[in-house]
Order: sequence, then C-alpha cells, then structure tokens
Amino acid sequence: VLSFIIFICYIASLAASFMMAPLLEFLLALFLFFAYASKLNEKFKGVHWPLADFLRCVTAAIIYFAISIAAVSKYSDGASKAAGVFGFAATIVFAIDFYITFNDLVAFLKQGSSDSPEGHKTEDEDSDSDSD
Repeated sequence: VLSFIIFICYIASLAASFMMAPLLEFLLALFLFFAYASKLNEKFKGVHWPLADFLRCVTAAIIYFAISIAAVSKYSDGASKAAGVFGFAATIVFAIDFYITFNDLVAFLKQGSSDSPEGHKTEDEDSDSDSD
C-alpha cells in the first residue's frame, strides 16, 4: 500500500521520473503476496521463495532511500516532498521486513542443509583424533 501511495505522489509531482521504482516494487510485492496466498511457493519448489522475498526487501530499501533523498533535496513541490517522506517511511518498513525475512531465510537455508548427506555425520566421522 505504501508503494502505491508513493507512486501516486510521484505522478502528481515534478519528480515524475521516479515513479517507475514504486510501481515496480508495488507490482513485485503484489505478485509475491499472490504467490504466497495461492500456495505457489509449495507448488514450485525450484524457486527459493524466501531468497526472492529477501532480495526484494533489500533492493526496495536501497532504492527507496536513494530516490527519497533525491526527491526531497532536488524538487521543491509538495508532492515531491510527500513522496520523499513516504519513501523514508517505506525504507524503514522494508528494513524491518528485511530483518524478519533474513531470519526466515536463515531458517530455510538451515532446513535445506540438514537434508543434505553431509549433515548426517556420525560422531566417529566428525572426530579428528588418530586413536585407532
């Protein structure tokens, strides 16, 4: 929702050249929401869904921070300032989402590594002693 509000603010402002970033982020977030809601993540096991969500959060936070600084410092109209302020709020929201998603990604990767054959070593294989 915040990405859509920022998109509307950029359309109404002099900084309309920045409108593509919030639009793409809104569409990507909508796709991932639809994918999780319709259980596509369970059907398509080849896609690493937590990693895709993690990368979306990281790139969104960086991009929103950069375009918010540019919108607030370069343009003087009210809509640009509002888009910049909402962009800083979105940066904070995506940073929090980045932290939560990072924890989910770590749990997902640990779960995947415990299924590998290297994860099932016995104590004798794990030992480095030469007491034969």
